[in-house]
This record gives sequence, structure tokens and C-alpha cells, in this order.
Amino acid sequence: MIFGRSERGKPPVEPVTLKILVAGGFGVGKTTLVGAVSEIRPLRTEELLTEAGRPVDDLRGVEGKRTTTVAMDFGRITLREDLVLYLFGTPGQERFWFMWDELSEGALGAVVLADTRRLEDSFAAVDYFERRSIPFLVAVNRFDGASRHPAEDVRRALDLDPGVPLVMCDARDRESVKEVLIGVVRHAMTYTADRRRAVTT
Repeated sequence: MIFGRSERGKPPVEPVTLKILVAGGFGVGKTTLVGAVSEIRPLRTEELLTEAGRPVDDLRGVEGKRTTTVAMDFGRITLREDLVLYLFGTPGQERFWFMWDELSEGALGAVVLADTRRLEDSFAAVDYFERRSIPFLVAVNRFDGASRHPAEDVRRALDLDPGVPLVMCDARDRESVKEVLIGVVRHAMTYTADRRRAVTT
């Protein structure tokens, strides 16, 4: 199938499609991020939080949250005529982490979305991508009313390797999210090229 636009006298461009994961803790803004930037209506698998889940769902800091992603969010964005990203938002709750292995299959890279009010909720995602050598970027979602912390303080708190990019973002803002996605694609391409060079030398 040809997705790209064509000019008169030129064949249409078939874009490269890349898979990017959006991971992080419960209530950190993954569904919001995918929805803010997707050029199609996002596929969401949200369910209402229930009393039955209260013993296992930690709502501290997100007491107003009423729904949760139980499988994934899916969206798509065309960055250039020849480059399309498929975005897969992972479920944040520990009881749904078994989905991560399926979703990470074939991913170029990942965004770990972080909330400085619940920074410890990001540890699992950081560990997951480090263990599997999947390149990732940390994006701190600046929630209204949350304290602002210098990037280096957040980096130290998450114990990030020096080569892992860390940026600030607003998951509600399309342009902010686009910059995050461009950053993770660039980082993933550099990371992959460096690993290839290391193997051949």
C-alpha cells in the first residue's frame, strides 16, 4: 500500500514506518501523549477503575483518575513524507506488565514518561528497556502544580546512564510531544549505529 503524497510526474513515496513505545507509571500521561499527537483517532483500551482494583491500584498523586489502560493505546503520526511513527502506549499498572513483551517486539525505541511527583513509578520502565537494550528517552511530563526540578536532579534520581536523553514536555501539547518523538528517533538511530560499529571493530 502506498501512503505517501506524490507530485506531478513523480511516483508516490512509500514511507519508512517505525514503532515507538510510550511507557511509564500509572497515570503519568501516556494516553494523553498518544492522543495529543496522533493524526488518526487513537485506539484506546481504557476501562473504568473499580472498587475491586482498589487494593492493587496505587492512586496516590492521581486520586482524580477514573480510567486505566488495560492493553495499549495506539496512534500514528507522519513526521515527514517518508517517515511515519506508530505509537504504542503501554499499560502502567504492574498487573498488566505482561503486555510489555508483546508490545516491545520490533520497536525502534521508547519514551519513558515520568512524573516528578511519583518518580519511583518510572524505575520499572527504565529497568525494562535497559535490560533489553532498547534505546529510550526520558520525558518529564510537567503537570500543572507539580514542582519543577532541574533535569540533572531528575537524571540522578533515576540513575540514568549519561547517554540517555532527558527532556521536559507537556503531554497535552502536540508540538511538545513531536519534539519528544523526534528526539527518541534520533537517539535510537545513533544508538543502533554505535552498536553496529562496536560489533564490527
